[in-house]
Amino acid sequence: MKTEEQYFQEGITLQHYMGQMSKLKEESFNVYENFQLPNDGLVEELKGQSLHFLIITEDWCGDAMMINPIIRHLAEAADIEARVVMRDDDPNLIDRHLTNGGRAIPIVLILNDEGVLVVKWGPRAPKVQQLVDDYRDSFPPKDDPNFETKQKEMIKTLTKRYSEDPTLWNYVYDSFKETLHNISIKK
Repeated sequence: MKTEEQYFQEGITLQHYMGQMSKLKEESFNVYENFQLPNDGLVEELKGQSLHFLIITEDWCGDAMMINPIIRHLAEAADIEARVVMRDDDPNLIDRHLTNGGRAIPIVLILNDEGVLVVKWGPRAPKVQQLVDDYRDSFPPKDDPNFETKQKEMIKTLTKRYSEDPTLWNYVYDSFKETLHNISIKK
């Protein structure tokens, strides 16, 4: 069985991944071009840390479309290497990192310099998850003829908000920052 570090070594850079996206590319680059890293000291804290990020993703995923560019900004600013593996190319990795029994993405695996998994983050910031849950609470039952229409409307609405709403971007950043601080970044 391959380790997370082996998947990292075989992965592509986050920059290459975003450049070759075939779905949601414009929306993802909108986030990348417009998200501003807060001047909160996190980049300085991360510089010199022996960490690297492995992101399990797919380019059709709306959450990944918003989250990956934010992680990219942070990784680039802190000189942390971030690589990507596609969830559906080899489900063995995501099956070790399920969310409530499902293959939800993106998942960011934070590895130390020895390639050991330190912590994982994803697939959503808690405040973004609450937003999604609130939308879902308004759905009719799954057997209702309007269910599919409501679900498509929600995906369209969320995709637009994910690609345009800096508040959501900051929720992602803050949640990821909290995860990083929980692994005892050296002060």
